[in-house]
Amino acid sequence: MSSSLSQTLESIAAWFRSFNIPEPIVHWGHPAMMAIVVLVMGSFVAWTGWRGRLSSDKEVAAKSRLEHRKIAPAMTLFLALGYTGGVLSLVMQQKPILESPHFWTANIALGFLFLNGIIAFTNFGGNKPSLRMFHAYLGSAAMGVLLLHAFFGIRLGLSI
Repeated sequence: MSSSLSQTLESIAAWFRSFNIPEPIVHWGHPAMMAIVVLVMGSFVAWTGWRGRLSSDKEVAAKSRLEHRKIAPAMTLFLALGYTGGVLSLVMQQKPILESPHFWTANIALGFLFLNGIIAFTNFGGNKPSLRMFHAYLGSAAMGVLLLHAFFGIRLGLSI
């Protein structure tokens, strides 16, 4: 399956290769951009989510929830776009895809984030406290998986 997907994406990768992008950018561009998204946006999303949940000051909690609601979908979108960029980067470098723990942790993290978005979009199942709590812990788990994902990504980047 990995080789057929690589073959499918090869024409796109060849088009990008035709720009003669310097190898360090092809190799390390994805990790640099994703580090910014995860560390900056991700930490802000996690912090505002928990602050909105735990703050005893109603005004602070409401402001935090609003900020969380604005940034979390953008972060998820950027991570999904970065996912495609990471796969394409491997194809451009003619390396295998679908095989590394880095690839699988990306799938898990995006799955968690998309599920969290669905939960939020349904207004937490009619504002159910149990779904709000699940959302908070699932989001925190997604951030943990993203940190593990970064570790695997650094190992992958150094190995190729």
